[in-house]
Amino acid sequence: MPANKATWTRVVSSASLDRSSQAASIVSNKLYLFGGELQPRQPVDNKVHLIDLAQGSDPTPQSLITPSIAPSPRVGSPSTTANGKIYIFSGRGGLEMTPVEESGALWSYDPTAAEWTLIRPSNPDAPFPAGRSYHCVASNGSDKIFVHSGCPEKGRLSDLWAFDLASKTWAELPSAPEPARGGASIAFAEGKLYRVHGFDGKTEQGGSLDVFDLTAQAWTSTTYKTDQVDGPEARSVATLLSATIQGKPYLVTMFGERDPSPLGHAGAGKMLKDVWVYDIEQGKWNIVKTEGDAPAARGWFDADVTLGAGSQDDIVVHGGLSDDNTRLGDVWRLSFV
Repeated sequence: MPANKATWTRVVSSASLDRSSQAASIVSNKLYLFGGELQPRQPVDNKVHLIDLAQGSDPTPQSLITPSIAPSPRVGSPSTTANGKIYIFSGRGGLEMTPVEESGALWSYDPTAAEWTLIRPSNPDAPFPAGRSYHCVASNGSDKIFVHSGCPEKGRLSDLWAFDLASKTWAELPSAPEPARGGASIAFAEGKLYRVHGFDGKTEQGGSLDVFDLTAQAWTSTTYKTDQVDGPEARSVATLLSATIQGKPYLVTMFGERDPSPLGHAGAGKMLKDVWVYDIEQGKWNIVKTEGDAPAARGWFDADVTLGAGSQDDIVVHGGLSDDNTRLGDVWRLSFV
């Protein structure tokens, strides 16, 4: 039975959470938000905002005290988690297109201690990924952080890097299939990295699920029709998450921008509100049917996975940019049935 039915539940909505291009990560059923913007290319702040999902509906958002050591305010810097900690890499720090350049360092946030740590590479002379924004990150859940694609000061990238948390070293892996892009999405599942979507500067990307096998150190691609039947239409600034649903491994993608704004980053394009699951074992996409209230169409948001009922995963979505160029501050939970 395909995992093609789900229910949305609004968790909370608050003006204090309004933002797009932010990082959202869940640790121990708590949602942590960092960065983002209310005005194009103007970072909101460098506070960590916390929503306790265990409180049910309408939990009170908390704005945590920023410690003396913390990342500078930034946008377009997604996050990932490993061993109960949150990791971010680079981003964009202001109106100019120049990314935050920290010489290959990662920021790690420990929710238990409410502290940030700047993890510098052990060998400062070794190669490292250049600073960028609107890239994508993922982890294997234990000792590796992956950084892929994104926007440097000019152009777009297709590179893939892995950071070993134990040795604090970067390894450059084979680049993903072209074209280079920003706003792509990656997820780690079953020992592999999966990539979809993105924007190459002219065209929204779609129709290909690109898979990097960490053992073989090689990319393969599975193509599909972007007809909203065989697979999702092309888009960028969406999401891709690894989730266990009905006891099986799935990938989940949703929302995103399907047509860029003529104003570029300063405006909103046409946004999507659909949800798709990819059955990894069967190699097939299914659109998810939902009933009742649902989040508005959006892109430039973030999402993560948390444990739901019956030992399967739920998806939690926060914020983003709507069709009318409004920054959103709502949090929604998607539960599969």
